[in-house]
Amino acid sequence: MNRRQTLRLALALSFAGLAGSALAQQAPLPDLGGREVRIVTENAYPPLQFVDPASGQAIGWEYDAMAELAKRLNFKPVYGNASWDAMIGAVSAGQFDMGMTGITIRDDRREKVDFSNPYMRSQMVMLVRGDETRFTDVASFKGLADGLVGAQAGTTPFYTAVYEVLDGNEQNPRIKLFETFGAQVQALRTGDVDLVLTDGTAGEGYVRMSDGALKIVGQPLGTEDFGFIFPKGSDLVAPINAGIAALQNDGTLAALTKKWFLDYKLGQ
Repeated sequence: MNRRQTLRLALALSFAGLAGSALAQQAPLPDLGGREVRIVTENAYPPLQFVDPASGQAIGWEYDAMAELAKRLNFKPVYGNASWDAMIGAVSAGQFDMGMTGITIRDDRREKVDFSNPYMRSQMVMLVRGDETRFTDVASFKGLADGLVGAQAGTTPFYTAVYEVLDGNEQNPRIKLFETFGAQVQALRTGDVDLVLTDGTAGEGYVRMSDGALKIVGQPLGTEDFGFIFPKGSDLVAPINAGIAALQNDGTLAALTKKWFLDYKLGQ
């Protein structure tokens, strides 16, 4: 998957009408009165949000989108960091007001948190080492008896690995669990696992900064929509949804996608 293909995937949101309507564009945006909004993220999902290796600063598509939302809705974002497996629980418990880290909107997660409307659509891809020749798609990986896949428990890639790549057994020993997505990628590079499943956004980001050490193989495995998360019943959901619609309708989301998926060079 090249950068232009990934761009088209992200921009599919515009054609799907997922983030609002022309009516939302005409309505005045809510004013949150300068309130502080505590936002948790993992900083491990380039180009959505990550620590820039050159500057050490946390940057990315989601940070830029959130800054624009904060300006238009009049709130002050205050960021915290957490691992993926702790993030949904922390937001659900009210330790944070929002969470952002390319979180797939799923019904089982709605039992614990509220979601915003989708702000981006992506597809699951197979990330492998650059010199991998033993398999090129799901079928050939499944037939590789000693092939290992890295995953984080409870994530969309984990369930995709279990039910779409392997045999439906969540205890399958071919799945090695890691605490972070970055740890999975490092294990892939060192040969401790042979495959990592991720959405096209993160996969493309890691390929671009790997200098040939990583590549994407096979066909996309499905489509997923990303949303911000909130504690159940949060009064922030409606204002953020209005902001997302405004950013889509005036082309801001498309401009951010061009910036981070086409123009930005990771690590440079």
